[in-house]
Amino acid sequence: MALATAAPQPTTAQDPIELEGLVVTANRWAEPAWTVAAHATVIEGLELRRAGIEYVADALRRVPGMAVVRNGSFGAVTSVFLRGGESDYVQVLIDGVPVNEPGGAFDFGSLSTDNIERIEIIRGPASALYGSDAVSGVIQIFTRRGAGPATGSLSFQAGSFATRRWQGTLAGGTDALSYAFSLGRNETDGILEYNNEHRRTTFTGRVQGRLGPRADATLSVRYDDRRFNFPTDGSGALVDRNAHTYGDALTLHLDAGRRWSDAFETRFTFDVNETDRGSDDAPDGPADTLGFFGYTNLNDIRRTGGGARAIWRPAGGTVLAAGYELEQQSIRALSRSFSQYGPSASNSENDRRNHAAYTQLAWQRRGLALNGGVRAESNERFGTAATWKLGAAWQSEAERTRLRAAAGTGIKEPTFFETYAAGFTRGNPDLEPEHSTSFEAGLDQDLGGGARLSLTGFSQSYRDLIQYTFSPPTRGGPNYHNVARARSRGVEAEGVVDAGPLQLTANYTWLDTEVEDAGFHEGEGATFVAGEPLLRRPKHTAGASASVQVAAAARFVAGLRRTGERADRDFSTFPATPVTLSAYTVVDLAAEIEVVGARAGRPGFELTVRAENLMGAAYEEVWGFAAPGRGVYVGGRVVVGGGG
Repeated sequence: MALATAAPQPTTAQDPIELEGLVVTANRWAEPAWTVAAHATVIEGLELRRAGIEYVADALRRVPGMAVVRNGSFGAVTSVFLRGGESDYVQVLIDGVPVNEPGGAFDFGSLSTDNIERIEIIRGPASALYGSDAVSGVIQIFTRRGAGPATGSLSFQAGSFATRRWQGTLAGGTDALSYAFSLGRNETDGILEYNNEHRRTTFTGRVQGRLGPRADATLSVRYDDRRFNFPTDGSGALVDRNAHTYGDALTLHLDAGRRWSDAFETRFTFDVNETDRGSDDAPDGPADTLGFFGYTNLNDIRRTGGGARAIWRPAGGTVLAAGYELEQQSIRALSRSFSQYGPSASNSENDRRNHAAYTQLAWQRRGLALNGGVRAESNERFGTAATWKLGAAWQSEAERTRLRAAAGTGIKEPTFFETYAAGFTRGNPDLEPEHSTSFEAGLDQDLGGGARLSLTGFSQSYRDLIQYTFSPPTRGGPNYHNVARARSRGVEAEGVVDAGPLQLTANYTWLDTEVEDAGFHEGEGATFVAGEPLLRRPKHTAGASASVQVAAAARFVAGLRRTGERADRDFSTFPATPVTLSAYTVVDLAAEIEVVGARAGRPGFELTVRAENLMGAAYEEVWGFAAPGRGVYVGGRVVVGGGG
């Protein structure tokens, strides 16, 4: 994991942007990393490839302040808790497109690193820029941009758990037009002896070009199709061997801009994220364990949005931006169930619209950078909401010391189910968004000799949390209300040593969370208890990695992660029993060896080897769901064309 470093002033959007040392997500334009007031982490795609990391979730496990929880095998539901916030408090973007369920979380279970150029993580509330869900931070994934002579590659890998993987890429281009495409497939039988398969196919594409000397446009697309077999129930016990989830997701992003002068430009965007997903447990055949009960459901969730932004850069290091966004959210749900009492069915269709206007100001001069922004939301369901952010960063003249501080507020809109549910559970159309307020301060120090140290302290409060109650306050009233409150605080430390062929990193996070008002949750088995920590958030986490280049043809990468104890619940009992998940340590190794270098007219070949959980640590990230044990994978990569 690379700590961001200083860089020159950002170029305009129409110039070729070299992102080394720049951060895009913090202000929605490329800017030197030292000016970013919030704690930021940038993961380069090259790092992911060298470490053999296939899933984005596994890359995020290495990030300080991040807790990643997967319910068992590869492809299972995977949640991210940033700085102790809920899993639906992180907004996830792919090339600028929000991919969360509206008001909800994003499942990282099947998100691969295929064709990823970089991942940016910005901690702290960012609703003033990105709106709902950006409560604890933003994770933005940028797909690869093409450049130079056409280059193609084909990689393949096989190993433990009957895993088979392959991916093909094609990229290239000029300043006028560039392109990058990839197509990949992954198959694994999973970690259980009975049906636990995961299948995934991913296509990505990005085309970028100039529309004249002062205009440009970028079109990016990502499509995922997956299936995951889960024969277990919510407690991890075998229930039904033929139960599975399935789905596909399409993300489309169009960005176009024009520079009217050296100081003024406008940009326009159009985004689509559509997900069809469901689960199936039809009562048929010998694979059906239950036999007397089955179900199938399908949800089509769509987010369609567009926006316009104007950016003015007068002299003196000042940037002023203002924008407007419109988003339409919709969901169509279908469910069928089968039992000895006969079939039953339900259908629903709901939508809502959101308008937003925002403005932001950034100022930089002689090592001092200030920024701020405000945003106003107008939602046809929860009404209006306003959020803000402020930040300051100072860098010494020698560029060896940096101080930074940031504060802001965030919101999370209610989910469709919390708002519209009908039947036994009734939604509440009068729900307000959940709110947060956050403060952080940090120090980044260049120690010389390629060594750098970063230290950040933060505090976040969460209020108006939405909870479910079996007994509505009014007879026949809704089951969801804004009633609970919690907080989190902690310290994040990172260190990097870049000594030429040897690179070392280390990080540590101390996290303290507490439920301040449990709302409706009470009694034995409650999952939200006043005075207790939030579930599945470790108080202590640490990690370290080493990357060494041997000669010019081989690179070896080793990683270690230590996760401390976490509170959880055993849902196989009623009421659920409070339990403690044990601490664990995972060691990974990877090697990339260039057997034949790519040259003009001659393809190159690289050998890859990766060992995950090398020591075979037995642990659970969710009570009752075993995590994968030791895995060894061997593969290769053929490269054809310019650049290698």
